[in-house]
Amino acid sequence: MNRLEGKFEALKASGRKALVPFVTAGDPSLEATVPVMRALVEAGADVIELGVPFSDPMADGPTIQRSSERALARGAGLRFVLEAVNAFRQIDATTPVVLMGYLNPVEIHGTQRFAREAAAAGVDGVLLVDLPPEEAGDTLAVFEPYRLKLISLAAPTTSDARMDLLCEQAQGYLYYVSFAGVTGASDRLDTQAAGQRLQALRSRSRVPVVAGFGIRDAASAAAMAVQADGVVVGSALVGAIAEADSPVRAAELAGNFLRPLREALDRGLG
Repeated sequence: MNRLEGKFEALKASGRKALVPFVTAGDPSLEATVPVMRALVEAGADVIELGVPFSDPMADGPTIQRSSERALARGAGLRFVLEAVNAFRQIDATTPVVLMGYLNPVEIHGTQRFAREAAAAGVDGVLLVDLPPEEAGDTLAVFEPYRLKLISLAAPTTSDARMDLLCEQAQGYLYYVSFAGVTGASDRLDTQAAGQRLQALRSRSRVPVVAGFGIRDAASAAAMAVQADGVVVGSALVGAIAEADSPVRAAELAGNFLRPLREALDRGLG
């Protein structure tokens, strides 16, 4: 059992919902990455999604696009991301870390080499936004010996046939995109419609289902968590720490942002 499986089993046993914050590695500074990760755990994060900066993040809205651009300008490539995870593991051996990004950097690095180095650094799962499930077989085969979970994405537009394939392949957790579009478009979040879809998806999935896109605060997190096993918050958090002028300040802002979401999930608001 890897850290992801253990975490979700423990959450289920205690009747709690997973809180999964996303931050871009290398933003608001290279030095802030690990302190921010640590602060998020202290504020109640169950899993951390660490964004791998990429020059063409097509699924991301402007907030994360700009964050990725800033990180790349600072030199936050894949090597830096893995070094950051390794540094985080020196102070936290238990919190699952999922890398979220795109296929191109992994292929350039070499999928086998990436899997080996990611596992050695302490990565638990990888979400590749632009890897279709129909083409994921080779990647799954490479990841398996290293106990890396390949996280799948589902959306409101996903066909029944593809949903069956996703549910069959799903590892770690299934990430449900709450609406068709890019990250951060909170005005498009319809919690009632998403909740109905989530309920149906959870009845079919063999792994926990978490919801993301458009979750920006405690109220939206709690509302989406009613029919999900957890929620992902990304753009709002990335925006909240973007102007931090030091690692200490970035960590403080990250903790202040996340704490109310943790409290809302634990109260079961929605």
